[in-house]
Amino acid sequence: MLTASIKKEISCTKENLIKMVLDIEKYPEFVPWCLAGKIHQFKEKDNIIEIIADLTIGKSFFKETYKSYVVYKKEENSILVTNMGGPLKHLKNKWFFKDLGKNSEINFHIDFELKNKILNLLMIKSFDIGLKKVADAFEKRAIELFKKT
Repeated sequence: MLTASIKKEISCTKENLIKMVLDIEKYPEFVPWCLAGKIHQFKEKDNIIEIIADLTIGKSFFKETYKSYVVYKKEENSILVTNMGGPLKHLKNKWFFKDLGKNSEINFHIDFELKNKILNLLMIKSFDIGLKKVADAFEKRAIELFKKT
């Protein structure tokens, strides 16, 4: 199983970062290797948002769609993503958001494993580089969308 964490300080509000992360259908516009995003179900009740969504990811010969269950807990400023189906044997993403004055801190933790053992071995070799590219893409997108002028 692959596991990693990234912490970043980004120059926008916590609320805007959360809104951007929950806007799954926009991921193909800025997330590397994301080819499509589709929200199938969106429920908001009290301080919780629940989303069921598909992401299609791909590069060269590899193209797969996986379904996720996403839970945003407003009081905890956290998003938890778990796998519901597709090429992943296991997926757990945790996002934590914190205000830092005019900036925000985002903590992202991921652990996952692909069902395909060969692809899983290939992912191990490029996982850190890929995760950094994805994290940088979220930061760049936040700055583009929410930069104060």
